[in-house]
Amino acid sequence: MSMVRRERVWWRYPVLALVAVVYLAPIYVLAGISFKPISDLSSYWHFPGEPTWQNFISAIVTGHIFTALKNTVIITVCSVILIVSIGAITAYPLARMKTRFTKGMTAFALIIMMVPPLSILVPLYATLVGYGGINRYWGIIVTLLTFELPLSIFLYANFIRAIPQALDEAAHIDGAGPVRTFVQIIFPQLHSVTASVIILSGIHCWNDYQFSLYILQKTIMKPITVAISGFFSQETSNLNAAAAAALLVILPVIILFLILQRYFIKGMVDSAIK
Repeated sequence: MSMVRRERVWWRYPVLALVAVVYLAPIYVLAGISFKPISDLSSYWHFPGEPTWQNFISAIVTGHIFTALKNTVIITVCSVILIVSIGAITAYPLARMKTRFTKGMTAFALIIMMVPPLSILVPLYATLVGYGGINRYWGIIVTLLTFELPLSIFLYANFIRAIPQALDEAAHIDGAGPVRTFVQIIFPQLHSVTASVIILSGIHCWNDYQFSLYILQKTIMKPITVAISGFFSQETSNLNAAAAAALLVILPVIILFLILQRYFIKGMVDSAIK
């Protein structure tokens, strides 16, 4: 029986190997370019025999990549905390109360997800200028929160609907109010979908370029995406230093995903089913 099962699943291994190559090949090319001297014009697939650290030094000194990394961490962490907390709190009544208002709010959140972000860039920029949000952390955080919150609400609401409402009723009988019920009963059961929200919204905030380019214009305020684009201009370009900077800034994302991948996959599957 085991031999028959092995014969049926043998094809999975070459498929998994192919998928691994497809995903790891860009990282290999990126690492190769990062360690190549600028004078090395060989193929991108050729890893240098004598790696150099000069590109990383240029990325740190010239590109101010650590300052950009600090800005990105502050923006991403603050945005994700707000997205998770506000999304979960908002999804709780939307999932529990079946009224026209809650249904309308749920539909409104879905509509926001369909709006192309750049379509409202001009009025958004004008509004932030009026309130002094340009070159301020809160300006980009509020912008990212606006576009990432609907997905958070959608995932949380689907997950909360699958939690038996009898738990809420039991907590109410014991004297717990809605806030205490959510904090002590409901939210502890949302760890898997929370991991999904953290990864999805965190990656979007980490990689944001379209809003950061216009909202954060000062060099000291630029995030990593805008800082890396600074290595390219009409006159000159430094692909090697840009690759070194990109390699430095993707490591935290990879480490975070490896830590949360088990919860991420479970949360996405559970949200889709429920």
